[in-house]
Amino acid sequence: MNIVFLERTTVTVGDMDLTPFDALGEVTYCESYDKTEMRAAAKDAEVLIINKTVVDKAFFDACPKLKCICLLATGYNNVDLVTARERGVAVCNVPGYSTDAVAQLVFGFFLQFAASLPQYQSSVRDGVWCASTRSNYLSWPIHELAGKTLGIIGYGGIGKKVGQIGNAFGMKVLVHTRTPKEDGIAEFASLPEVLRRCDFLTLHCPLTEQTKGLIGREELAMMKPTAYLVNTSRGAVVEEQALAEALNNGVIAGAGIDVLDAEPMAISCPYRTAKNCLVTPHIGWAAQEARARLLLEVAENIRAFYAGERRNRVD
Repeated sequence: MNIVFLERTTVTVGDMDLTPFDALGEVTYCESYDKTEMRAAAKDAEVLIINKTVVDKAFFDACPKLKCICLLATGYNNVDLVTARERGVAVCNVPGYSTDAVAQLVFGFFLQFAASLPQYQSSVRDGVWCASTRSNYLSWPIHELAGKTLGIIGYGGIGKKVGQIGNAFGMKVLVHTRTPKEDGIAEFASLPEVLRRCDFLTLHCPLTEQTKGLIGREELAMMKPTAYLVNTSRGAVVEEQALAEALNNGVIAGAGIDVLDAEPMAISCPYRTAKNCLVTPHIGWAAQEARARLLLEVAENIRAFYAGERRNRVD
């Protein structure tokens, strides 16, 4: 089969093994991120490997031989599943590969905020410690995570992992989810209660019509002025302008953001100038170990499709 691999550089900078794909068929790699050029590269594809490329009806029309789409991701909201079903195109994702990596980034944000690490690092680099007459200085607050309330919205694999780590830190774990299931770690509550009580809030829900704009001005106003928000789920779950204004006006204390409404970041994105807003370029999933698992899973999805097996199908 003819396999076309788009967006390769989103998953490897030469540090990943791609030979499993070569064993599955003739592989063409497209390095361009221009929509027209990607469609042209994919026109004869039977199997298409994508990350964030939007595969809409027009893309399907440009790829009449397409039989299978394999996502380098868990989320699949960038693929028109209705058209995929109409055309008989299989769509496969990779669930669970980045659970540990995303949970790790969440606590990376938490720990930076708890210890005011960005402020202390910048001050040391700027020579403040060198000019000091004291052995230390306490210009910004430092807090322990132990005893704080961790609010989690969405309690799938990543949310549960975050809860387990929070529990190990001695945090009180408070969860809002559609399907509460007692596990001895979390207390389940309504969204307003989670927002009011949490010291640290982390979002792990999928992007749906129900969750789009889930956290806006009204919800942010419910939070403590000392609370921090972290979003590693999907950008549109949070209203960007509302969060930026909340940060600038002291409604909440800080935010860690790994996902945006539109990626790459626009110059006009309000997070760029928001106070105490740490932004990373959608790297929560990208630990080397996670990417290695991801690529092996995608290769296995293609092998299974060839063999007539249903594996990680979302269509």
